[in-house]
Amino acid sequence: MKAYLLTMLMLAGTMTSFGQQKPFTLKGKIKGQTQGMLKLFYNVDGKSIADSATIKNGTFEFKGKLEDPVMASLIGAVKSMDMNDPNSATFFIEPALMAMDVTAGEFKSLKLTGSKTQLEYTTQERVKESVTKGMKPISDAYQKANQEYIAAIKAKKSEPELEALKEKASGIKDQMEPFYEKRNKLDLEYIKTHPDSYYAASLLKWKVSSMPLAESQKYYNALSAKIKASSYGKDVLKEIKDLAGGSPGSKASLFNTKDINGEQLNLADFKGKKYVLLDFWASWCVPCRKGNPHLLSLYSKYKDKGLEIVGVSDDDSSLEAWKKAVEKDQIGVWKHVLRGLKRTTTGYDKSADISEPFGIHTLPTKILIDKDGIIIGRYGGGGENDDAMDKKLAEIFN
Repeated sequence: MKAYLLTMLMLAGTMTSFGQQKPFTLKGKIKGQTQGMLKLFYNVDGKSIADSATIKNGTFEFKGKLEDPVMASLIGAVKSMDMNDPNSATFFIEPALMAMDVTAGEFKSLKLTGSKTQLEYTTQERVKESVTKGMKPISDAYQKANQEYIAAIKAKKSEPELEALKEKASGIKDQMEPFYEKRNKLDLEYIKTHPDSYYAASLLKWKVSSMPLAESQKYYNALSAKIKASSYGKDVLKEIKDLAGGSPGSKASLFNTKDINGEQLNLADFKGKKYVLLDFWASWCVPCRKGNPHLLSLYSKYKDKGLEIVGVSDDDSSLEAWKKAVEKDQIGVWKHVLRGLKRTTTGYDKSADISEPFGIHTLPTKILIDKDGIIIGRYGGGGENDDAMDKKLAEIFN
């Protein structure tokens, strides 16, 4: 593990991009709207760029500079910032002259020419089209269930009613899993067969956190030198580094914060005394909550043999919901802290984020740390399942 990390860091040091930013122009035509404003959002060197263009006689134009292709968002007269709003869409722009045709109220069907990466994206979406169509009725039902849940919250419905609606939405979401797996398989095949593709790297960036470390390393190593040096390639490397930091063999990242009772909790205090199971969860995460009875049984079985559980909740903006979930699920018998992610006017402050160093992007995920402070198990995103966790704990304590 140490040798692997050293190699990755050395590679990162040699992959500084010496390319220069080049101009792009996006000329567009919009049907059904002759005036108003459009906004374009994208990232350059980790910085968010927000641009706007005036619609004049059904045309608009954006200009800027890019080094590599990036995903951008076009926002029109939206009613909400929901990704499903019909006046918003995402697509890939790159240093080139591009042309767009879009219709008001139908942004998702926009046509973009001049971007090779966008062509790769649309081509791959056609490959997955049959799977997407099969999933659509379930996806629509899930969206409707979510809207019902949000409406119930606004109407201040009772807790049992809200829980029933949340369970309903979660049950529908579970039905989409087989379709997600099929789409994922097709995407991984694309990544494997297109090592010189920016789009392939953009796909891989979002898949690393759900892969075993060795598998993510294999896909990354197969990318071309050009793609590794790109912004997406660097993002993939960072994701792998984070995943490695939360995988077996790595030293657990230490944190020192206030717990749910306002008392100081320092992970370092358990060294030499306890095995620690970090449970990354949230009050709104239905699978997390469903797993709590099992965690309670494990804690009851092994707490006197040297096991401590520390719940790390992604509820920084929902303190009341966090405390209510702990009480309702009767899991206050172990330690609880918040993730530490702070929302700012420009995004998020991750300086005190407990989850980031462990590469946590999927809930629930559990990290098992031995008495020496070394990670010996990862269960959930990028790791094994709960059966493997049960087996590991039995090996340690029985």
